[in-house]
Amino acid sequence: MHLIESVTIIVYPSQKVNLNTLNSIKNYGIKEEVCDYIARRLIIGGRFMEKETVSKNFIEQMIDNDIAEGHCETVCTRFPPEPNGYLHIGHAKSILLNYGLARKYGGKFNLRFDDTNPTKEKMEFVESIKADVAWLGADWEDRLFFASNYFDQMYEAAVNLIKKGKAYVCDLTADQIREYRGTLTEPGKNSPYRDRSVEENLQLFEEMRDGKYEDGTKVLRAKIDMASPNINMRDPVIYRVAHMTHHNTGDKWCIYPMYDFAHPIEDAIEGITHSICTLEFEDHRPLYDWVVRECEFTMPPRQIEFAKLYLTNVVTGKRYIKKLVEDKIVDGWDDPRLVSIAALRRRGFTPESIKMFIEMCGISKAQSSVDYAMLEYCIREDLKMKKPRMMAVLDPIKLVIDNYPEGEVEYLDVENNLENPELGVRKVPFGRELYIERNDFMIDPPKKYFRLFPGNEVRLMHAYFVKCVSYETDAEGNVTVVHCTYDPETKCGTGFTGRKVKGTIHWVSAPQAKKAEIRLYENLIDEEKGVYNKEDGSLNLNPDSLQILKECYVEDSFNEAGPCDSFQFVRNGYFCIDSKDSTPENLVFNRIVSLKSSFKLPKK
Repeated sequence: MHLIESVTIIVYPSQKVNLNTLNSIKNYGIKEEVCDYIARRLIIGGRFMEKETVSKNFIEQMIDNDIAEGHCETVCTRFPPEPNGYLHIGHAKSILLNYGLARKYGGKFNLRFDDTNPTKEKMEFVESIKADVAWLGADWEDRLFFASNYFDQMYEAAVNLIKKGKAYVCDLTADQIREYRGTLTEPGKNSPYRDRSVEENLQLFEEMRDGKYEDGTKVLRAKIDMASPNINMRDPVIYRVAHMTHHNTGDKWCIYPMYDFAHPIEDAIEGITHSICTLEFEDHRPLYDWVVRECEFTMPPRQIEFAKLYLTNVVTGKRYIKKLVEDKIVDGWDDPRLVSIAALRRRGFTPESIKMFIEMCGISKAQSSVDYAMLEYCIREDLKMKKPRMMAVLDPIKLVIDNYPEGEVEYLDVENNLENPELGVRKVPFGRELYIERNDFMIDPPKKYFRLFPGNEVRLMHAYFVKCVSYETDAEGNVTVVHCTYDPETKCGTGFTGRKVKGTIHWVSAPQAKKAEIRLYENLIDEEKGVYNKEDGSLNLNPDSLQILKECYVEDSFNEAGPCDSFQFVRNGYFCIDSKDSTPENLVFNRIVSLKSSFKLPKK
């Protein structure tokens, strides 16, 4: 089909991308099929192309087959985190995938906490996960569940397995069980307790439940096949003794089901049609299928695996993040240098940017890693048309307009976003004394430096031409004040064409400016060394991952702004108001991302 020149690609309702952008994003490592999908959604003259082809990932294709063959009538998915820590960007992929499938097929999406291990679980993590999932827009409606609510049913399922001769109580220690299990090349050997009678197993399992035995002394194992080529099928442990208080059930239980036993039962009870999980569970699928089959569930769920999302040079391991928090290297699980969902939210990323990122990464079985720069690309694309472009000075020096009337203040009309007139206009105060960036003035500038220097004239953004006539320094020779004169005829918007200047700089009016703290974030990891130290396994931390600027000034247009509100600071990047430390009296901004990417496009 021949395409006319005026073509727009619609990726999201709020985001329009031209064809040049499509060509450029291919260089970000985006899968070719994703670009092809975008290209197929070209709109010509405000309407979709007549023959639109919608590509489907392999999971959608499998679901279509299941529906066509009558294995299910609709779709029910779930996101089943263990509440033992905060969620990260990788979990966002699973959340959005499961929720997106449910919406696409007109089905249901459940949020379920797999809380079968009371040693690591806390209500703090339950609440943080709920907040993260809701923030991403995944609506579980009234379907919030806990695996612990099914403990009675799991116990009965285990009893029935014993009665069928499919489970037995084993007295081997954990080390002995591992020894008996065998290797990838050698079969395991049967436990000496494998042939206990049904009656004895029932009695012992009941005594385990009643608290007669200490932790680690007895377990319940599935009786499957110790010679199976899949180690997960070599009589896996399905219940263990653990005298622990549970956050949901209290002290009702002193035995707890193992994940591989509990998880398929939870899915089956809830009527989950497709258990979508990551690739590390692929080898566990035969056990998943064994459990739902032997527990005699009708319409058993189908497990489907996909590749995890890996970002280069970031920390996602809970053990490492916990240590960073405990050592006060970061100020919590939501420190903006981390990639937990809470951290990304605090830093200023939006749900829309995360969704865009996940979609661009695609869904596949192939493991791969994605450059963090792609995530930065997505937040820039999401914010650039939505947010006002404000003026802020991060490293200020005073500029005095000597011939401007003392005490006079005029209010200039400033468009909030030149590319999006719908964002309107604001009034910005202008007067005799301003703040400008230190690097916008040089005493002895190099060639092609077009900003302020003695004798040079520039435009003050949205205002007038000013010419440097002198400057002041402190005892160390640092510039403290720049003196200029202005030309009243050059006011922006008047149509002045008498002469041109090569440089334009931003400013804030000194009397009305608000003082602010601004935090500049870089990668927590030393990218040249990689994430982990090869010698001791520690993290290779970047000592310059955080720079705090306390003497910054912003224009007085933030009176109505609240936590997490974001803006573009002209020439400096995108920033948001910190949700933890900022107050109306003491503003704190986090840099979300710079205006330009440090990511270098590969040479063609």
